[in-house]
Amino acid sequence: MDARDKIYEGKAKILYATDDPARLVQYFKDDATAFNAQKRGEIHDKGVVNNRMSERLFRYLEENGVHTHFVERLDDRRMVVLKLKMLPIEVIVRNRIAGSFARRLGLQEGGTLRHRILEFCLKSDALGDPLLTDDHIHALGLVEDAVLGEVKRVTDRVNELLIAFFAPRGLDLIDLKLEFGIDGDGRLTLGDEICPDTMRLWDHKTGEKKDKDRFRHDLGGVEEAYQEVLARVLG
Repeated sequence: MDARDKIYEGKAKILYATDDPARLVQYFKDDATAFNAQKRGEIHDKGVVNNRMSERLFRYLEENGVHTHFVERLDDRRMVVLKLKMLPIEVIVRNRIAGSFARRLGLQEGGTLRHRILEFCLKSDALGDPLLTDDHIHALGLVEDAVLGEVKRVTDRVNELLIAFFAPRGLDLIDLKLEFGIDGDGRLTLGDEICPDTMRLWDHKTGEKKDKDRFRHDLGGVEEAYQEVLARVLG
């Protein structure tokens, strides 16, 4: 499938039209950003890692009943995906205390929670992806109540499946960001990517961070951490 006109370029990916109006080619870049793009850089072969890791995890989720936009991987940096009408919100699942959640509430990073927390953010780089409550989403008409309920159900399923996937590979899923859209058949669909850019993964034994926090906080060994996670994922 040949990529045609570029229809969107984000911080980490480019989307191209194809000869099939229901499908796009998603290209993964090496560009890295953090803190709402206030910090920018490049991680060597990040696009390759994220493409191959997303393929493996999308296939795993599909095998377990989660509908995703993944169709096939074309090469090291490109995959074919379904064209979606994206919901204007991001979903964040927090299994442990970390990142902005810890800073916002003055909590110690790494602390445990009584149960997982779901957060919603408005997808707006200009506004810094502000937090939303269910009432915000309903009052502003961002997502219909029935669709939001399905988003929550699928998010919980994805979280459970990914925790189970990473555990035998010696990795703890601390949190993750998900994006959803509606496909051509009107079906809620998991989109975007699933990789060290969109989740926090800590080594189960050492607690060492194996994700984009190494770039965010200048911890070093960024490329090595991404390659190690990919190796564990591909097994």
